[in-house]
Amino acid sequence: MRQSLHETYVDLHSNPELSFEEHRTASRVVERLAALDYVVHAGIGGTGVVGVLVNGDGPCVLLRADMDALPVTEDTGLPYASTVRATTADGVESGIMHACGHDVHVTALLGAADLLAQGRSAWSGTLVVVFQPAEELGRGARAMVDDGLYDLVPRPDIVLGQHVAPVAAGLLGVHGGPAFAGTDSVDVRLVGRGGHGSRPEATVDPVVMAASTVLRLQTIVSREVAAGDAAVVTVGTMQAGTKDNIIPDEAYLGVNIRSYDEGVRDRVLASIERIVHGEAAAAGAPQPPQVTARDSFPPVVNDLVETERTRAALAAHFGADRVIDPGPVSGSEDVSVLATAAGAPIVFWLLGGWDPAAYQAAARAGTVDRDIPSNHSPRFAPVPHPTLEIGVEALVVAALDHFGRPATD
Repeated sequence: MRQSLHETYVDLHSNPELSFEEHRTASRVVERLAALDYVVHAGIGGTGVVGVLVNGDGPCVLLRADMDALPVTEDTGLPYASTVRATTADGVESGIMHACGHDVHVTALLGAADLLAQGRSAWSGTLVVVFQPAEELGRGARAMVDDGLYDLVPRPDIVLGQHVAPVAAGLLGVHGGPAFAGTDSVDVRLVGRGGHGSRPEATVDPVVMAASTVLRLQTIVSREVAAGDAAVVTVGTMQAGTKDNIIPDEAYLGVNIRSYDEGVRDRVLASIERIVHGEAAAAGAPQPPQVTARDSFPPVVNDLVETERTRAALAAHFGADRVIDPGPVSGSEDVSVLATAAGAPIVFWLLGGWDPAAYQAAARAGTVDRDIPSNHSPRFAPVPHPTLEIGVEALVVAALDHFGRPATD
């Protein structure tokens, strides 16, 4: 299986596709699942693919992987590095890369689907494998649900999945309760009054307004969120002007929020609204700013009982020293939408993907944050082995632990 996994991974890594554009990836998935005798449903939520394998009476277990890549130009130096370029929905031409490891996820789930199909004598129940589009937009899971996912396939009794992380390959990270943060994206439009750069007194400068707003937004977490709570506020985009001697009419900010608690989330969003309007008023803006919520998806809250059950199964298979508790992760995932829509518990864990020697060297030097590229970095490069094999085994072990046992004569 190692060779098959490697070939699949290299193919996917070299041919990444943006959110809701995963046509080639989806076609590969359909071919593989059909060959394994799964009942296949394609085109759900755009490009989503689902395979169903009914194997007698028992629980319904859903395993999920996401398929989309990012508008990132790859800088890993790998022999199979992506050279694909595409134009984003915003009209920006960019290199395209699996900078978040979704190629690992798809490969591992295909491997698990294969092993579970071959080993039907060891379990009883219904297996649903979901290959989801557009996780990076936080809209893919919702698109599949809204497109009638659970009218086509049985509602699961448990939702399971994993996300590759810049942790030493060979480790799995399992945390009960709030495991991945919820996220909100907010667009801000600040309106000034443009003019010549030599006569700022005749203008209301939206660039200065934007700069003040960015700095003030940084006080939300440090001064408005309790020390025992957690939140992140990041201004990821700032756009204004076309020339150095022209003061523009408008400036734009793109703000991202991460939180685990609904009350904290509401407070942070209200604070952003207040600060943006306050800075605009202080600058004498000729009209109020616009604050528009764009994308939002909830935190992943792992079921405590089912998480402990899965953790124990993984520890029994891999060894207790290889199953760690990473604590809550500030990254976000929309996989919980699949569980919530089905009324099912979820267990979602981290899959270590970094070269163990390199990771341990960085850990000893205290330079993990500098030397180990994170997800979304152009240098994010999980080692295929043993990452893929462990990813396959983890999905299979977790699924088997939740399935029933076949009846015996």
